[in-house]
Amino acid sequence: MAGINSTITRSGVDFHVQTQDKGKTAHYVESTVYKSGRVLSSRKTFYTAILDSPKREEQINQIIQEQHHTILREIEEGKFDHL
Repeated sequence: MAGINSTITRSGVDFHVQTQDKGKTAHYVESTVYKSGRVLSSRKTFYTAILDSPKREEQINQIIQEQHHTILREIEEGKFDHL
């Protein structure tokens, strides 16, 4: 499974973001946001529409990158401050 892990600090608080392809049987990319080891949020993007694509691996990697970086931006913007 391909994936990315990042830790980002906002207002002195560390958030850990893990994004990964859940595999050929699951057909989705999942991102999980942690704070002090506790799950704050998760997000799934299903990719069943591209299963037959010859560029499937490239497209999955693009989904991983975009979803992960979107969540990092949301943390920077304060979306998770209330949690």
